Amino acid sequence: MQWQGRQGSSNVEDISGGGGGGGFPGGGLAAGGGGVGCLGIIVAIIYMLMGGNPGDILGGDSGQQQQTQQQQTTQTDGSADDRKQFASVVLKDTEDVWNNIFQQYNRTYHEPKMVLFSNGVNTACGSASSSMGPFYCPGDQKLYIDLTFMDQLEQQLNAPGDFAMAYVIAHEVGHHVQYELGISDKVNRLRQQLNETEFNKYSVALELQADYFAGVYAHYENEAGITDEGDMEEAIKAAHAVGDDTLQRNATGRVNPESFTHGTSEQRMKWFKKGFDTGDVNGGDTFSAMGLDL
Repeated sequence: MQWQGRQGSSNVEDISGGGGGGGFPGGGLAAGGGGVGCLGIIVAIIYMLMGGNPGDILGGDSGQQQQTQQQQTTQTDGSADDRKQFASVVLKDTEDVWNNIFQQYNRTYHEPKMVLFSNGVNTACGSASSSMGPFYCPGDQKLYIDLTFMDQLEQQLNAPGDFAMAYVIAHEVGHHVQYELGISDKVNRLRQQLNETEFNKYSVALELQADYFAGVYAHYENEAGITDEGDMEEAIKAAHAVGDDTLQRNATGRVNPESFTHGTSEQRMKWFKKGFDTGDVNGGDTFSAMGLDL
C-alpha cells in the first residue's frame, strides 16, 4: 500500500506513549455498552468460551502477556512512528471514501476517532485490554487499536502485510458506518429479546457486513491506485485468519458453530471480496442473505 508521505487523519488520539490507557479496572467490554463489533476479541476469548485458558494462546497469564507486549513495543520502537502514521493515513482514506459515499445519498458522515493505546484502555463501552484486539465502541464513536496487533497478525495469525492491518482498521470503521446508518442500534436492541444462539446469528451478520464495508473501502483504494500488487491477497488472508472456525480449530482443535459471533473464514473472505468487487454500499445486506429480519 502506498502510504508514505501521504496526509493522515486529524481524528487520531495517541495515548500509547504516556500510559494514558493503562490502569483500567479490569473486565471486558460492557455487555450493554454496544461493543458488539470487535474484530480481534475472539482471538483471546474464543478459547475461554470453549473452556480453555485464553492465556494459552496469548503467551501465558495476564502478567506475562503485558510483559510480552512491552517487549514487542521495545522491539518496534524504531518503527512505532511509522505504524502510527500508517494507521492515520488508512483512517484518512476511509474518511474520504465514506464522506464521498454518504454525500452521494445527501447524508453527512460523522467521522470517528481512532485511539491508539498500549496494554489497556477505558472506553464508553467499558474497559479493555490489548489482548482483545482492535474494536469499535458505539458509545463514544471511537475505534481502539494497540498497534502491536500488527505483530499478532503476522506472528500468531499468519497474516502479514500492511494491507492486512488496513483491512482490520477498515473493518472497525465499517462498524462506525453501521452506527451511522442505525444498523448497530437495531442489532443491539435484539440482544435482550433473543437467546444467545439466535443473537449470535445477528452478530455474525453484523461482522460480515463490516467486512463487506471494508471491501468497499478497498475497492476505492484500488480504484485510486493506492494499493500495490498483493494487497488484496493480504487482506483476504487476514479475513481468513480471523474466521471463527479457523480461530476455534487452531485454539482447541474443534469447532462449535453455535458459538460463532463473527463468521467463518469462508464467509469473511466472501463478503470482503464482494464489497471489493462491487464497491456498492447497498450490496452488503448480510442480514437478508442469512434469512434474518432486521
